Amino acid sequence: MTDAPAATPVSVPAMSGDDRSMRRRSLFAACGAHAVHDGLTDAIYVLLPIWQTQFALSYAMVGLLRASYSGMMAGFQLLASRMARRWGRERMLVAGTALAGLAYLLAGLAGGLSVLLMALLLGGLGASVQHPLASSIVTDTHEAGGGVKEALSHYNFAGDIGKTLIPALVGLLLLACSWQASVGLLGLLGLAAAALLWRLLPRPGEVPASQATVLKPSTRNGSAGGFHALLATGTLDSAVRMGFLTFLPFLLKSKGAGTAGIGLALSLLFVGGAFGKLLCGYLGARISMMKTVWLTESMTSVLIVLALWLPLAAIMAMLPLLGLALNGTSSVLYGMVPELAAPGRREQAFALFYTGSIGGGAVAPVLFGALGDVIGVPAALLMLAALLLLTLPLAWRVQRSLQA
Repeated sequence: MTDAPAATPVSVPAMSGDDRSMRRRSLFAACGAHAVHDGLTDAIYVLLPIWQTQFALSYAMVGLLRASYSGMMAGFQLLASRMARRWGRERMLVAGTALAGLAYLLAGLAGGLSVLLMALLLGGLGASVQHPLASSIVTDTHEAGGGVKEALSHYNFAGDIGKTLIPALVGLLLLACSWQASVGLLGLLGLAAAALLWRLLPRPGEVPASQATVLKPSTRNGSAGGFHALLATGTLDSAVRMGFLTFLPFLLKSKGAGTAGIGLALSLLFVGGAFGKLLCGYLGARISMMKTVWLTESMTSVLIVLALWLPLAAIMAMLPLLGLALNGTSSVLYGMVPELAAPGRREQAFALFYTGSIGGGAVAPVLFGALGDVIGVPAALLMLAALLLLTLPLAWRVQRSLQA
């Protein structure tokens, strides 16, 4: 995938006002798509207990409902990137967002499990277009004028904002109306987002004048190996993050935290994580990818170990910093994808990277949960901290490819 030579601009004209406007519109559209799609995805967590009661579901069926959405989203990202070459990224992103909205409208009408499952499958299919296509749109519209890594950090930050606001909105709606009406309003939100994307995104083939440069092949070697190392880094980082989030409530409970305390702890962690995604994207552009990853991953590993020994009050105080390091690495890694992929195949590169990250995050709770049953939560957390250190030599391998 990444064996094709990258393209290097020979000359970059000064950006016009229209170019700057297109950059802003594209970034706003991509951030909005990320916020809406991630919010719709995480709103399912709020709805699962209600669906369990409504349809008398076992925990296995509850897991199937959640996995149906995330599985479709992860599994069809590569197909979405290929289809975008024929139909255009912008059209595919709008269509996928509209499909996610329609899926929620269908879920609001579900009178049985089969219709609900079908709706979630359709929703996951619609969501599969967002990560690879929106990321590549941000990259392409910002490449000529610079600031790709910073723009991707804003895009990444927007996803966490959506994860925070939309599930909270669903919780409030459920106090005032039925779950069917709440889900229907989410569907309308998806359709409204699709309409806004149609207005904001540049039309297929509409390229900023400053990007219409003469390109020549780059002589950089090792991009394929660098991308594979980056993919492994992202997969490990996501696996450790989701594994830690699985164990954190149990660790806090063992130290005396109640339900409200655990909720507050998760909020502190997620707020720190959201700002970490924004900050680390800028940091990676300033001090290099490798130094930033070494800093964030080493800090995360040390803080996980400290959490085992610290009292509850000290853990609560350090959770924003832990969230910053735990989530911040992802922004740095996303920013490296365009540099290790041929410009003509960025959608596929982003699709592979997101598939690996989402897949690692999906598998980790199952594997480490089983490990926790055998060796206990503290020992499993120590293994997570040790596993995270494997990202350090991988980041060094990525940096070597960038310098080659």
